Amino acid sequence: MAKFDANKFKRDLQAAQRKAQADAKRQVDAINRKNQQVVDDYNRKVRASNQRAVNSHNQQVAAQNREIQRVNTHNVKVVANLNKQLRSASTVRSTYTPDEQALTDRVQEALVARDEREWDVFLSYARIDGEATAQALCESLESLGVRVWFDALAIVPGKSQSLQMDQGLRKARAGVVLLTPAYLVGRFWTERELGALLHKSTLIPVLHQSTFDQVAEYSGMLPDLAGFETARDPIEVIAEKIAAAVLPAGGAE
Repeated sequence: MAKFDANKFKRDLQAAQRKAQADAKRQVDAINRKNQQVVDDYNRKVRASNQRAVNSHNQQVAAQNREIQRVNTHNVKVVANLNKQLRSASTVRSTYTPDEQALTDRVQEALVARDEREWDVFLSYARIDGEATAQALCESLESLGVRVWFDALAIVPGKSQSLQMDQGLRKARAGVVLLTPAYLVGRFWTERELGALLHKSTLIPVLHQSTFDQVAEYSGMLPDLAGFETARDPIEVIAEKIAAAVLPAGGAE
């Protein structure tokens, strides 16, 4: 009878265990690969389905945006035409020069898409020689329903004047600058205000005791050097023209 070899038995047992572990690992790996393949296939189908849904949604949004843009473009033209008709039938007691007409059309077109703000216009002037005229213009504009930022009325004592002016500039849809000889000399506040207003496509110059040649010497950046003139029209008529430019259709009384 063969003698029992404990060491050999132990080695054979360990080999059998390793083989069993390897076989089990291969089976587990095979199952995992199969499960992973199922998961990957499912995820691909989900991603494809989601992408189709996203593409379809994006196409609908793009189509809606194109339609909105088309409608907005159409509305801009309609509003501009209505405003032109309103001006021709308005109570303005003076006709427009070609430059005034171009200025008004430009302001109206720029304001159609502009968001609602606290003030319709920011009125900039030099106090030394423009205060009385600016006051009269402010009163005429307000009587027509135009909301005017005017320092004599809007500045609150005890608070930073420069900060209040900056806020008024930001919160105004358009700017009206009363160009007088003192204004054209260039003083600190007027230079600062004009510097901010020049960036507005809705800047409306009003010339008082000054000429276009003098304005051109001061700044060739003013919109086409076009504007209204107190030498041509009284303040009340200029106010009506400004109101027709800055108020929505039907907004001017």
